[in-house]
Amino acid sequence: MWKKFFTRHPVQTVMGQRIPEPRLTWMALVWALVYLGLPLLTVGMLIDALIQLATGVCSGLWCFF
Repeated sequence: MWKKFFTRHPVQTVMGQRIPEPRLTWMALVWALVYLGLPLLTVGMLIDALIQLATGVCSGLWCFF
């Protein structure tokens, strides 16, 4: 299964012109962080806040600074 992700596709041409291969861009990385990282960070902060309100003990990473 992993082999299909790492194999190179044959060069595609349109009317004799070579089409560049698809690649990840910086904007794709930014959107991935927004859609994946931001919700995880928010859920983690809410869980830490609920634990702190319930027990009075800070369990978040920022408690160590």
